[in-house]
Amino acid sequence: MFERSINLKDSSLSTLHDESRQGEALMVEGEGQYSGRKLYIESYGCAMNFSDSEIVASIMKGLGYETTTQYKEADVVFINTCSIRENAEQRVRNRLREFGAAKSKRPGMTIGVLGCMAERLKSKFLEEEKLVDMVIGPDSYRDLPNLIAKTDEGDRAVNVLLSREETYADISPVRLNSNGISAFVSIMRGCDNMCSFCVVPFTRGRERSRDPLSIVQEVRELFNNGYREVTLLGQNVDSYQWKGTANASETELSEPLNFSGLLERVARINPLLRVRFSTSHPKDITDEVLYTMNKYENICNHIHLPVQSGSSRVLELMNRTYTREWYIERLDTIKKLIPDCAVSTDIIIGFCSESEEEHQDTLSLMDYAQFDFAYMYTYSERPGTLAAKRFEDDIPEEVKTRRFNEILKKQQECSYDRLKQHVGKTHLVLIDGFSKKSGKDYSGKSEHNITVVFPVHEAFKPGDYVNIKIANCTPATLIGKIDY
Repeated sequence: MFERSINLKDSSLSTLHDESRQGEALMVEGEGQYSGRKLYIESYGCAMNFSDSEIVASIMKGLGYETTTQYKEADVVFINTCSIRENAEQRVRNRLREFGAAKSKRPGMTIGVLGCMAERLKSKFLEEEKLVDMVIGPDSYRDLPNLIAKTDEGDRAVNVLLSREETYADISPVRLNSNGISAFVSIMRGCDNMCSFCVVPFTRGRERSRDPLSIVQEVRELFNNGYREVTLLGQNVDSYQWKGTANASETELSEPLNFSGLLERVARINPLLRVRFSTSHPKDITDEVLYTMNKYENICNHIHLPVQSGSSRVLELMNRTYTREWYIERLDTIKKLIPDCAVSTDIIIGFCSESEEEHQDTLSLMDYAQFDFAYMYTYSERPGTLAAKRFEDDIPEEVKTRRFNEILKKQQECSYDRLKQHVGKTHLVLIDGFSKKSGKDYSGKSEHNITVVFPVHEAFKPGDYVNIKIANCTPATLIGKIDY
């Protein structure tokens, strides 16, 4: 679907795009039948993939596996994959070849592909490329014990069946490479929006919402264990809808609940818990959600609202089901009800038949919106999508690149201007660790999802909140001092 990306901020949302984390470490050991075996997990793509890896780690822990950060010493190597962009898939193939070289020296090693790429390519990995021993789709992680047993017998194993019910609500994720402060919590799976450029409905299946009581329980446990920030995850969180359960047990909610209601339940767990969410869809975000954000100070004033294009005609080709005017109305309402709200977005550049005038429509919408930060991609066709079946990818690469650079330049200027507006203000910052550049500085996030750097003080530690008076900024970071 996409060929190029850039994130203009060091934000937690960056994990919603094509990134990888290697050798995620599990700090506890299981006691199951495979006790003593080692697991290595490498994750690519969106935050949902990283959340899924934590579910996989929990299941594998129950089998007795402990994790390692060195794939060459692992008994099982999993790579959790993304099909969003062509270059992401190529990176996975290259990585699998590296794993294969390690396996040639350790014949007992099992290599498995998890996630969206596994779902999309299915048996191709097993039969044509012969890169892996196991292929597991996003809804098949409970079958891991059977699949592991099958590979132990020398067979290759595959389960890529999609489910209309699976939410893994009863599995307590093992937090991988966690800072002990921020965590992702999945509230739903799948997607019913058939955006013409996107493979997610085909790789993750139909939309289904997780029982709200299990979500609240997971978040409460995180808070009790010292976490101070959660991000509620879904392909489209605003369409979260719990229909209620007849004859509900104590662990199920009998009444219907929408996303606004869920957001309120999570916010009420404790005022010291920051609550974020991603991603919102312009057609679904409601005024009710905005009023709930206003009602609770611990719900962060930041909304990620992908626009994709500033042209109504292109949006129709993308099957986004809203117009430029609809998006602007949603922006106006957000700014009216939450004047201090930061808004970030996604933009696809060079979609099928996009004209120069329509490219200018996107630039003019950016001028109007004044996005705090954005993720930008040039379009590339993904097999199996509606766009691949219906439209020609007819914008020359040099044109896409020029348009990308124009949009990038505009967003860089806007992001810097937006940051300058925070200078002189005081922000409540959640410390998440030391600055990447200096052990003498702390780094944390404002409620607007902006990175703030300030000198270390012995009275504060990671996980604490502190008021920071902003003195300066770089194009990507706010710089300040503790405001006593």
